Amino acid sequence: MSEPAVPWVLHVDLDQFVAAVEVLRRPELVGRPVIVGGRGDPTERAVVSTASYEARRYGAHSGMPLRTAVRKVPDAVVLPVDAPAYEAASEQVMATLRTLGAVVEVLGWDEAFLGAVVADPEDLARRARAAVLAATDLHCSVGIGDNKVRAKIATGFAKPAGIYRLTAATWFDVMGDHPTIDLWGVGTKVSRRLAGLGVHTVRELAAAPRDALVAEFGPRMGVWYHELGQGLGPAVVDDTPWVPRGHSREVTFQQNLTSREQVRDAVAGLARDVAGDVAADGRPVLRVGLKVRYAPFLTKVMSRKLPAPTRDTADVVRAAVALAAELEDREVRLLGVRAEMVMPAEADGVERTPVRGRI
Repeated sequence: MSEPAVPWVLHVDLDQFVAAVEVLRRPELVGRPVIVGGRGDPTERAVVSTASYEARRYGAHSGMPLRTAVRKVPDAVVLPVDAPAYEAASEQVMATLRTLGAVVEVLGWDEAFLGAVVADPEDLARRARAAVLAATDLHCSVGIGDNKVRAKIATGFAKPAGIYRLTAATWFDVMGDHPTIDLWGVGTKVSRRLAGLGVHTVRELAAAPRDALVAEFGPRMGVWYHELGQGLGPAVVDDTPWVPRGHSREVTFQQNLTSREQVRDAVAGLARDVAGDVAADGRPVLRVGLKVRYAPFLTKVMSRKLPAPTRDTADVVRAAVALAAELEDREVRLLGVRAEMVMPAEADGVERTPVRGRI
């Protein structure tokens, strides 16, 4: 007797996506360690966007300073980031996934959720992998779950180029003894705070008193982490186009900024660029944020709500410069400016289905 068709969530994740796109353009790099980041110059301040599996074996990984990665992998081929090429490849992948008859929720360049009511989710996963490979020559891994959290985590067990199913029935057998940092959405800082509560594993997180988590992380995130330990999460895949909450620009300086005038001018320039990005969206700005990384590597973020939503570039620049005036008198290696916009339903008063967020 055949299995009944039930709702499934699949998480499709392209393997070493950015590096894979570069290798497709340069077949002579097959099998060699490839690192993509910045302008491809390891003497400059930049971070790794993607490292190929060959480079990862030596410890290179995304987010690592480019100089550090090259020290770990001295034989690596270092290439500059080429965003338009990755966007084009991503669009081709997502268009291919939409031919499979499933609902497709795009998460970024290299990943998407598929939602479908099927009896055999492994068959859909195999078809997704084969279709993407045939259309793009790119390999992907597929996690299968009964919700987004389990599907996303399952993909980690599927890599590279595999398929893995994780459900409520197998959650604790598979994940129970894993450290909390292995959960989607739990980083180093959160795992340390959990350890301070005596919570080290996924099983311990699931069993932790919810009140203690709420006291530590607040009413929203405390409940979220408690549910995350149980593998709970949303199960509806939504193909509604994602609407950004804001736009941001940031720059890492090759030489530290050493004066307040330099910082002010750099912030003003970034704010003007961000205001231009916002203007293309056609929504007013309600909050401006500033990110600073002092030398050698201390990062702080601050923000300010504007007196009233505005489309005026001068207002955005003025708010960003005012935040810059609050910075410490220290050398600066990175600055970033972010403008948060009024969401569409708030901007025009029209009743709409809420825009989906990222989890």
